[in-house]
Amino acid sequence: MVSDTDPRQRKVRILATLGPSSDDPEMIRKLYLAGADAFRLNMSHGSHADHKKVIAAIRKLEKDARRPMTILADLQGPKLRIGEFADGLVQLEKDSIFTLDRDESPGDRSRVSLPHPEIFAAIEEGARLLLDDGKVALKVTAAEPDRIETVVEVGGPLTNNKGLNVPDVVIPMAALTDKDRSDLAFALDQGVDWIALSFVQKPEDAAEARKLIHGRAALLAKIEKPSAVRRIDEILEAVDAVMVARGDLGVEIPPEEVPPLQKQIIEKARMLGRPVVVATQMLESMVRSPSPTRAEVSDVATAVYDGADAIMLSAESAAGDWPEESVAMMDKIATAVEADPSHWARVHFTETMPDSTSADALAEASNGIAETVSASAIICFTTSGSTARRVSRERPSVPLLVLTPKLKTARRLGLLWGAHSVHTRDVNNFEQMVAKSKRMALRARIANGGDRVIVMAGVPFGTPGSTNVLHIVRLLGDELQRHTQAEIARDR
Repeated sequence: MVSDTDPRQRKVRILATLGPSSDDPEMIRKLYLAGADAFRLNMSHGSHADHKKVIAAIRKLEKDARRPMTILADLQGPKLRIGEFADGLVQLEKDSIFTLDRDESPGDRSRVSLPHPEIFAAIEEGARLLLDDGKVALKVTAAEPDRIETVVEVGGPLTNNKGLNVPDVVIPMAALTDKDRSDLAFALDQGVDWIALSFVQKPEDAAEARKLIHGRAALLAKIEKPSAVRRIDEILEAVDAVMVARGDLGVEIPPEEVPPLQKQIIEKARMLGRPVVVATQMLESMVRSPSPTRAEVSDVATAVYDGADAIMLSAESAAGDWPEESVAMMDKIATAVEADPSHWARVHFTETMPDSTSADALAEASNGIAETVSASAIICFTTSGSTARRVSRERPSVPLLVLTPKLKTARRLGLLWGAHSVHTRDVNNFEQMVAKSKRMALRARIANGGDRVIVMAGVPFGTPGSTNVLHIVRLLGDELQRHTQAEIARDR
């Protein structure tokens, strides 16, 4: 089993969603062995009792594998839906007139209720309303406090309670619903590592969530609305990571605009040192087929070439017929891309400018020094994880071994490109740092006798954010014999 003594060779991380097809302990274990580095719980589905069992299974696997496991709880967010129809189904014809109003009576082919007063307050003439994931499109011709008159631009069948997207205006509604607050409190009590915030429109949405989280988990913003794209720089400053959530984003903007936006968001996140996840429909056909399409393979490969920290499976692993195979396929694609000689140059296409701090300067230098002296690895001692994030941002060509005395830090780094985190005792002085670096490099099998490794830490030791030491350590030829396997195994 892949463990803390056997790091993955692949540097991009795989985030697998758990659901009806994959929420039992044995299947979770299979997904991990197939290549999953982190697990997503979709709070839109399942009860708290169900999620509690899944979290317990992941933590049991963590103990068995002796490797920190990353759990992301994805909040549902505000869901906009229309009301119901008298016959349950209507057919909207192109160029016909259709009204959304606040009358709660069942609708027909000319009108339906819309139980969201905040939309009436914000909507403007000329705005688009998209129904059923964009399959039906309306254009607003008149907006009144209790009525929204529209013309049908794209017709089609419409059934009860279908979802509604409003891409052209910012809706004055909180990103956290009552359900989200309940789910958030539950997830934090269960010790999840990341909270994903859905339908973020502005940085204030992230600020509200961060206040409630109060440092108990890291915060990821899902970028799935045009309003979030317009304020992406501010949102990136307010969160710990972002997700390019191409599902709703691809509904609210023309699909041809999604690929360049994906690249732009990855680039901006990289420049700020924020992990970035690419998600939705990556291997969609594997929900029912054991093999992906060539286009899907290319899509996954593109995200890896772009330098994303993690790539995500949704329905493929949560509700599909081939959950283990979909993870294994994503692992194979990513591994093949990273073996491409052109991969290194492509992930360094984004220029990551360091801040004027010693920590940033050393992180930037570590990659170049590793290349110059042919080091086998970069080893970071960190409490908060900030040193590891800085080094990872540079996309080093050698393994990144992260040693931390905080288990929650080790778990959170599961979404970070190239980072192999180990929860271990802290060091108290320079000599301990050098000795532990050697032992852990041997234990993880990332270096052998005669190899050099780059070691980064902060003095005084144990002080968060104080990275100010970069040291080149050479393992002696008899290092493995002098540090017995028993000593290495005890070094936790």
